[in-house]
Parts: sequence; structure tokens; C-alpha cells
Amino acid sequence: MNVRPVVSRRDLARFIELPYALHRGDPSWVPPLRLTERARFSRKNPFFEHATMQLFLAEDRGRTVGRVAAIDDRLHNDTHGDNLAFFGFFEALDETSALALLAAVEAWARARGRAAVRGPANPSMNDGSGFQIDAFGTPPYVMMPWNPPAYPRYLARAGYTKVKDLYAWLFDHHSAAVSRLERLAARVQRRYPVRVRPVDLKRFEAELAIVERLYNGAWEENWGFVRYTEAEFRALARELRLIIDPEIAVFAELAGEPVGLALALPDINQVLKKMNGRIVPFGFVHLLRRRQLIDQARLPILGVVKEHRHKGFELVLIHEIIRRSRARGYRRGECSWILEDNEAMNKGIAAAGAERYKTYRLFQKAL
Repeated sequence: MNVRPVVSRRDLARFIELPYALHRGDPSWVPPLRLTERARFSRKNPFFEHATMQLFLAEDRGRTVGRVAAIDDRLHNDTHGDNLAFFGFFEALDETSALALLAAVEAWARARGRAAVRGPANPSMNDGSGFQIDAFGTPPYVMMPWNPPAYPRYLARAGYTKVKDLYAWLFDHHSAAVSRLERLAARVQRRYPVRVRPVDLKRFEAELAIVERLYNGAWEENWGFVRYTEAEFRALARELRLIIDPEIAVFAELAGEPVGLALALPDINQVLKKMNGRIVPFGFVHLLRRRQLIDQARLPILGVVKEHRHKGFELVLIHEIIRRSRARGYRRGECSWILEDNEAMNKGIAAAGAERYKTYRLFQKAL
């Protein structure tokens, strides 16, 4: 077993291609677009303005059997007063390759003076985070990670322990709980004159500024949260604009002032699953048919600014998203992820009739 750093374009191509070879036969795996994966590791990615990443390949007699990224995010450490390195983009054929890869990350982190390694983060908490520890027969929703059942076991063997769980909740838009949610939302709106309106893409720049302000205001006290830089936020907005359905992206307003946000995304993974990571020669056809293929959505952003929490505005936003989703033909949706100790949000989502069905776990090891 040999673990070595990625040093060339050919190495990077092998790094990107590995999961397509490892997971090709797994019905739960969704192949990401290769062009999107290449962009993640481009030096033009604004993440690298505040972070350093070293990619590693594990090889066995010339065959690539694993990969991992060692990540030093200075912005995270400055924000939280931590002294951490992260690992991400982890893939391993077996336990031997997994342990060798993690040892390489740990050595790299020690050389940089870091006191612990946390992960997975791909490459940060603002992206796909955690290893799935249950519900392995379910494909991931858009922008959520996926892994085989063995990966958490490999971490345990390497001495990593749980640092935080992240919950995913499943909504069935046709469940009996929807009528109960409607009554709860109506009760809140009788008490407070909160109004819900959709995002207006014709005013994209102005709406984007509101999203950024609400997102930072609602999440700034969350465990592990690091604000997007302006360049990162702009890059994310360009990406999401390609798939967003403005009918299921809404603001909550009180006296004309935006106080909450719910942004649902059509589950483009239902299309990507048919494309094998390529737009040509046939992937483009599936993209053109995406309205016929997609019948579910993910709610990655649901938040209310601090001064208006515990008033039930989250229920109003969820109800409006479900109402609009049903009208647009979506049959189900996932709300993810929610910190395990965010009791107010988890209780609100449960009250809305969702089922907690999947858990992602972040692990950490002291060096």
C-alpha cells in the first residue's frame, strides 16, 4: 500500500474518477457531473482564498484504491478559535487503504501544527458534511453526500469518535399531517401578521442580498458555521440559479421586513442518476426532461432571524413550501441537514409531520 500526494493533472483525473469505479454498481450512488467535480478542485474555487488542501491517492501495486483530501481552513479556525484540520472527499476500497489515507491526513495536519482532525467535510460545513450512518438504501438528495456502510467503521478503527450528528427529515406531501400543519400555520398567522412571498428572479441581485443577510443572521450562532465569503456566496448563487424553482423559494416578511427564508431545490440528483456524470452524448437529453423526471425537492435552507424565533414562523414557511411544492407536482421532500442539538428546529419540523429518517455523522480525532 502506497499513499502519495496528487501532483499532476493525471493524478487529479485519477482522484476524480475513483468513485465512479468504486460505486458504479450501487443503486444508491448518484454520479456527480465530472465537470462540476473538476471545478471543486480548480484554483479558481474561492474556497482556496482562505483554505489549503492537499489531495492524496492510495495505490496498491499501481491500482488506485483510495483517495482523501487534507484540508486546512483558516477561516474556520479563526471563526471558532479551533486548531483543526479537516478531511474530505474520502473513498476507500477496504480498511487497509482507509487507515493508510487517514494516517496521511494526520501526518499532514501535525506538520501544520494542528491539534485534531475532523471530517468528513467536502470541503467545508457549507458543503456536503458527515458520513451517513443509517438509511443506506436511500439515494442522497441534491447537494447531500453518500457513502457505503463501511466508511464509519473504518473511522472507528482509526480512533475517530463522534463529534456531531446531522439529521435529515423526510416530508410526504400527501400525508395526513399536512392538514395539521395548515392549522398550525394559520394559528401563527392570526397571531402575527407574517406574510410569505416567493423569490423574484427578475430582481436577482436585490433578492440575493436579502438571502445573504438572512442566511448569515439566522445561522451565525450554529455549531461549525462559517460565513461564506462574498466570492463563495456569488459562486453558490450562480450554481443554484441553474436549478432553482422560484415557486419553492420564499421569504417570510413582517411589516415589510424580511425575517425568514425557506429555499427548496428540485432534486436534480434524480436526473444525474441517469447521466453517469456526463452531459454528452446522452446526458443532455435527461437535462431537457428534468421537469418530467423530478418529483421531489430538498429544503437545505430554513431559518428565521434570532429576534423572531420561537414564534412559529418556521411552521409558516414549511407549510408554504409544501403547499407550493404540491402545486408544482413534487410528491415528497427532504429537510436537511439539522444539527442534532437544534431542539427548536427539530421539534418544529417534527410538528410539521416530517419523519427523521437519516443521520450524518462528523468524526474527530485528537493528534
